Amino acid sequence: MERAQERAWSDGAAGPAERPDHAGAALELLVHGVGGATPEHMLDDPRTVRISGDDTAAVFRRADDVEVETRTDTADPDERAGDAAGRPVPEAYVWSNLTSGNSARALWLLLLPFMVANLAHWMRPTARGRVRTVRLYGLLVRLVGLTLTVLLVAAACEVALDLTAWQCAGTPACAERHSWLGFLSPTDSDGGWWSPPGRRLALASLVPAALVGLLWYLSLRTWAAYESEQPLSRTAEDDEDTGRTSLARPGFWYGRRLVARLRGAHTAAGLLTVAAAVAGAAARHDREPGGPAVLETLGWLLEAALVIGATLVVWAVCRRGRSEQHLDQGLDAPLVRHLPLGALVLFALTLVYAGWERPEWASDGRLPGDATFGGIVLVQGLLVIVLGVVAHLLHRSDPDPRAAMRGLAGPAVAMLACALGAVMSGGVSQRVADWLDGTRAAIPGAPVLLTWQASVIPPLLVVLLVLCGWQAWRTLGLARAERAVVERTYPGESKDPERTRRIARTRAMATLTDRGPLFVAATSTVGLLLGTGALVGAMATEQTPSQAAEHTHPFVHGAAETAQALGSWLIGLGFILFVTWGRRAYKDASARRTIGILWDVGTFWPRAAHPFAPPCYAERAVPDLTWRITTWTRTTGGRLVISGHSQGSVLAAAAAWQLTPTVRKRVALLTYGSPLERLYGRWFPAHFGPAALTALHHDVDCWANLYRLTDPIGGPVRLPDDSEPEVDREPLQDPLAHGRTDLHPLPAPVLGHSEYQADPAFGAERARLLARLRPEVPAQRPEADS
Repeated sequence: MERAQERAWSDGAAGPAERPDHAGAALELLVHGVGGATPEHMLDDPRTVRISGDDTAAVFRRADDVEVETRTDTADPDERAGDAAGRPVPEAYVWSNLTSGNSARALWLLLLPFMVANLAHWMRPTARGRVRTVRLYGLLVRLVGLTLTVLLVAAACEVALDLTAWQCAGTPACAERHSWLGFLSPTDSDGGWWSPPGRRLALASLVPAALVGLLWYLSLRTWAAYESEQPLSRTAEDDEDTGRTSLARPGFWYGRRLVARLRGAHTAAGLLTVAAAVAGAAARHDREPGGPAVLETLGWLLEAALVIGATLVVWAVCRRGRSEQHLDQGLDAPLVRHLPLGALVLFALTLVYAGWERPEWASDGRLPGDATFGGIVLVQGLLVIVLGVVAHLLHRSDPDPRAAMRGLAGPAVAMLACALGAVMSGGVSQRVADWLDGTRAAIPGAPVLLTWQASVIPPLLVVLLVLCGWQAWRTLGLARAERAVVERTYPGESKDPERTRRIARTRAMATLTDRGPLFVAATSTVGLLLGTGALVGAMATEQTPSQAAEHTHPFVHGAAETAQALGSWLIGLGFILFVTWGRRAYKDASARRTIGILWDVGTFWPRAAHPFAPPCYAERAVPDLTWRITTWTRTTGGRLVISGHSQGSVLAAAAAWQLTPTVRKRVALLTYGSPLERLYGRWFPAHFGPAALTALHHDVDCWANLYRLTDPIGGPVRLPDDSEPEVDREPLQDPLAHGRTDLHPLPAPVLGHSEYQADPAFGAERARLLARLRPEVPAQRPEADS
């Protein structure tokens, strides 16, 4: 392989003919972390030039370094592309606009349940020899994602069809208070054409159908903008050493087939849900005694077609998951691709059927939605329980003591996604019902189950507040214990008790990240119990008249009503905050960056379980990095350090896995403030667990990791003791001095997660890594690994 590359250089196919003149070239490719950064800040120079990329993601250099590789006529090696002393040319890859560049993306917070469900797919435990069980895990998460789509659309139907068009428009007292519903009211003096119930439902159904269309459009547009970049193509010879982790597979960062299939299936599911809501109400009326036989037959045929469509949707979701072994550029069969078109045709036929003249039909009570929401909640609960069993089996096959929640993080996060969907749908429905009817009780209101789901929020918040209080008390105790450690860290310096307390408190607060699994476990467990209680309470309320329940259990009845009202208002407050944050993001760059941090962490992974989740920025960033690294090393024959901070270290590791073995041996990896093991290794053990990180160390050979005890995000990589040379360095001292010294006459700041490059150890580690990379040939693999 190396001899072939030497011939390519000599022939001019892989780079300039004067390769020996570039043998000492050294480059540091900087990758920033969460929140974004400017190229001027990363390169510490106000004069920067974009040398590759676009407005979304690009590579920058200092103006003086733009053409540094072509300076072959100078005798001073420092003026060329780096030198052997460890001073490489800095180059910055800026990807912040992939997540927080557009202020309108703040409104993507409304898609939070979809994003959380997608994260559950990647949280599966490490498995050894259980291919079918792994596929079953992915299938269960995809089915959970499908139920979330149906739940969201059903909630939109509840608001638009049931509460607005059926109940309020059909009730004279409610329609009079909302003049914009006058043309739908059956008491309209002109006898409006839209006043019959079927036509009201048909018109209102355009709202949830438009929501489905908007989700389809956003998914298609964001895939084309962010995830359609093809990774670097590799041959079978190049892939011989990259099969130990899935992130190294050629097709991992290109999921065109699966995303297209899921997008079509979820779009069809949404349209079929709207059609079923309209057709179900009309068909139920047509089956009453004395109804027209033709309409009754049409109703049965339409409902049968909807059942067939739903079966095809479930079949499409249950098909094979991601294809990662190769770059899959194909599409599924026409039947799968045309599911949205077929669902749209059924939806149009449903509108025609519902709009048929039925003079004796009048809206009364609620639409039959209680059973629908109850069925969705029941199916979600069963799927989460089965998913927990599968995750436990996978974890037991290859136990990882560092895995979050003993391998049950995926089911717990899937439960959180279902809880978020239920709370949002229940809260919105209850708020709209209160807004339409107020306190007059002129309309029946939202289904009983949605009202009970809104009541889950107050007790859940109480549990979280108790848990936060307990953790705060533990953190204060840890801070007191850390004071003695801080005193020993700075021997020979005069100590300031207040500064000691501040440093100890910062260290103690940084440990809260490691207790994240406890919060997730408590929230998901309480959410499952409260959700079950809400389902049972709703069933009991439907079977027991409200007056009888109030006299039999007055305290329980009063507490339930209080929790329902408070939960409804809390949901309304939450949505107001979402809108406020979105509007603020239009004007405030810091707010836009803060909101973008949520997506930097949550949208790193490809959309494998839900196509309507926010887009995966890594499907653009990782190919960008691999292309830049490969082309630069091939053109110059030089050495390169990938320098990744925070989330940038995760992108750097993913890019290193995608490199060919020959290129990877010219690359060193420098990570700092890195969550590779502390967050990703614990929450995503199948992809960043000990085996995967050990394989990365084996592949790149040169890797150093820097961290601080005051850093709440970064931490050690924790490779096995027999991994030589060691990746983790001793924790950096933070602050550099306790008090005022000759080197630090002013108080040194506590840096925590930022400014790692300001530490003297950073430059020393970078120089050491470059010295390990021989400029003539790629670094040789240790004999033990051969």
